[in-house]
Amino acid sequence: MSQTTSIASSAQARAGHGKTEAGAAGAAPSGPLSQGREFVWTTADFARVQGLIYQRAGISLHDGKHAMVYSRLSRRLRETGYTSFNEYLGWLENHDGPEWQEFVNALTTNLTAFFREQHHFEIFAAHLKSRPAGTPWRVWCNAASTGEEPYSIVMTAFEALGPNAPFKLTASDIDSRVLATAAQGVYRLDNVKGLSPERMQRFFLRGKGGTKAWFAPNPKCARRSTS
Repeated sequence: MSQTTSIASSAQARAGHGKTEAGAAGAAPSGPLSQGREFVWTTADFARVQGLIYQRAGISLHDGKHAMVYSRLSRRLRETGYTSFNEYLGWLENHDGPEWQEFVNALTTNLTAFFREQHHFEIFAAHLKSRPAGTPWRVWCNAASTGEEPYSIVMTAFEALGPNAPFKLTASDIDSRVLATAAQGVYRLDNVKGLSPERMQRFFLRGKGGTKAWFAPNPKCARRSTS
């Protein structure tokens, strides 16, 4: 009986479902926060956002993120036509629809790069080589972001096991927008300039105009993205 090994990528230990929060830090104001702003924004609104995003995605927003949350969710108010955070958050609290995904997308930030934390991939390659040849591998990369990490895993596997190894990768992310980018596998050349010429030649195709590169692994490598 062949052995199937599953690995959940942990190269990026991030909050909740693999996300970090970003924005200007600072002490949380104690009163209304709407002075000079387009929408009324209060500490009570922020507390509701904290509760909703934690309940939905397991993300903890600390009290220094008022400005970031206001900026990002103000765009959602404009997009949806709501005139206040009270109305918008009230809708979320009482409905379950596509806007929830937009809400989560707005409050997540993706930190990624090809072979970020290089030593993790060296450990992964050694682990791959330690198993008998022909071992089937099923790898799950959560917090896949825009694809740099899962594709780095794929390149590592190809180099360690060869192009014909039974290797399958599943990539997932809580942010549907970045996952769509990952599924395309198209990157600006600036994003891949840190890769060696050998890896560029083996795993990428040059796009038209010379400004983009398309990740094109061996067809035997299965790619599947999920949100």
